[in-house]
This record gives sequence, structure tokens and C-alpha cells, in this order.
Amino acid sequence: MSRVVMVVGVARHLGARLAARLAAEPGIDRVVGVDLVEPAESIGAAEFVRADIRTSDVGRVMDRAAPDTVVHMNILATRADAGGRTPQKEINVIGTMQLLAACQRSASVRKVVVKSSTTVYGSGPQAPALFAEDMVSGAYTRRGYEKDAGEVEAYVRGFSRRRPDVGVTILRFANVLGPDIRTGLTEYFVLPVVPVVLGRDPRFQLVHEQDCVDALRVATVEHRPGIFNVAGDGFLVLSQALRRAGRPIVPLPTLGSPFVGGILRRTGVVDMDSAMVRFLTYGRGVDTTRMRTQLKFDPVYSTVATFDAFAGARTRGGLLDRDRIRAVEHTLRGVLTGEDTRGR
Repeated sequence: MSRVVMVVGVARHLGARLAARLAAEPGIDRVVGVDLVEPAESIGAAEFVRADIRTSDVGRVMDRAAPDTVVHMNILATRADAGGRTPQKEINVIGTMQLLAACQRSASVRKVVVKSSTTVYGSGPQAPALFAEDMVSGAYTRRGYEKDAGEVEAYVRGFSRRRPDVGVTILRFANVLGPDIRTGLTEYFVLPVVPVVLGRDPRFQLVHEQDCVDALRVATVEHRPGIFNVAGDGFLVLSQALRRAGRPIVPLPTLGSPFVGGILRRTGVVDMDSAMVRFLTYGRGVDTTRMRTQLKFDPVYSTVATFDAFAGARTRGGLLDRDRIRAVEHTLRGVLTGEDTRGR
């Protein structure tokens, strides 16, 4: 079992929760949480160290902490989290390169765990019903965050070849939802009126935020090298999810026009990047056989139970304020009529 664990990316919700969970784990003596900004949430008994993953700072932290396990949580899925597409790519790709370079030089590191995403497979009209872990090379990807995820995993596989003595685990999570986490997809589902693609009803899988933390814990404290898809049982289609959330829809020809995405971002309700547009148009499914047989992890929450837990906390009980409703209605009215409402 790990004795010293370094968790990179503790300023965000899941990183903070994992650091706190590991700090309370029997057999782990010390948890060092690393990020550029101080966590807003409690990280329990874990120590916080400020460092920029894009620089050599992370190597100096690693030298001082001498971890045997490094958990990489600092891969950002949305531009808003980083302050734009350019810093997002720098954090994801340059940051991963710096972190892996530090791991490669370290004499103490014996395990690396990477939180990745099923976004690496992409979404498209010719996609298979289920993506298995060895199907990335033919995936419908390579733009925006999808490209970042692919590059990050390529660097991790390169590191594994250079350091075969280090156990490497990559967990590809389906979209994570829950009562507390905030992502582009969660904010899409809480729109007062939800835009959808006319004639499309994509299916998808979800992971509850608690199951996400639990899977990362298993990969950290147990020896489970390899690449694993992680998703709850079953599927939802978009229309079912929106009915369960009690949300009215507005069908549009596409969600991918700069006009639609730009106005939605300016209203502050959702970050509609290209990966999310394709996901909400075509959906995605992944095979979780390895998760059960090799990672030996069984999620507590199914996809439906995950969505219901999220919807119960976020879409009922007067959560949405009147100004936000008016902003979205104004946006969608402009989209439907072809009017540019940006200056009004």
C-alpha cells in the first residue's frame, strides 16, 4: 500500500475530495496536495503545497515530498476552468509533460495514476455502440479537449515505456455528475430551457462523483496497472434525462454554431465547447468489462441513479434565479429568430 501520495490538482472539487479521502486511509502516512491556487474545499489532513504544474516547480515539490505514488487530477475539461482555450491546453499538455518528467527523474515514484476521460474516444455518427480501451487510435477525436486528452495519454504511455518499473493506471471516466460537482454538462442540465439538436437523442453513461473518488482510491491504494473505462451501469438518452429533470427543450439545427456557443457562454450558463457539442449530438458508450474484472471496481450508482441524485440536488426546489431564466430565454429567442441579441 502507498505510504506517501502526491495528488496534483487539489484546487478543484474531485481533487480535494480525493486528497481528503486518501489522508484518512489506513496505511497512507502522508498526502501532499499540489495546485497553483489554494483549495476552496477542505482537503482534510492532507498538506497543501502551491506549485504551477506547467513549470519546474512541480519537480522541486516532488523532490522534497519523495512520493511513491502520484495521482494526476489536473486535466481540465472546460475552457472556463482555465480561463480560456490556450491556458487550458498549457495546463493539460505542458503540465502533464512537466509532471511526467519529474516522475521520470524521481527515485521514489513507483506508481502513477491518471484521471482521464472517455472523451478521448470522441463522438461521431460512425462510432461503435461501445468503445473498448484499445479503440482510441480510430476514435473520432482530435479537436479541443478531445485532442488534449489523447495527447496526455500518449505522453503517459511514453513515460510507462521509459520507466517500466513504475506501475501506471489510466482511468477513463464517463461524465461525472452528482449533487456538488460543477461541470459544463451539469450546467447544461440546469438550464431553464435546454437547447437540443433537432432529430437527435444521444445516449450516454454517467459516473457519480462519489464513485469517481472511490475508483481513484482503488487505483491508488491497490496495484491495478492498465487502462480502464469507468462508468455506471446502464444508459440514459438525452430526452429521458431532461424529462427526469423537468426541463423543457428547444430543438435547434445544431449546437455547434459560433453564435449559439458564444451567446451561451456570455450568459454564463454553460461552456459549450466542440467536444460537448459532439457529445450532445451523438452521445457515447464504453465497455466496462475491464473495470469489473481487472480493476475490480463496481460503482455503487448506476447511470440513472447518478442522474437522479444530481437532479434532486440541482434542478428542483427553486434553484434557478429569475435573471438567469430571462437571460436564457432572451438568448434562445435570438437563436430561433435569427436575431443577434448580443448588444441588447
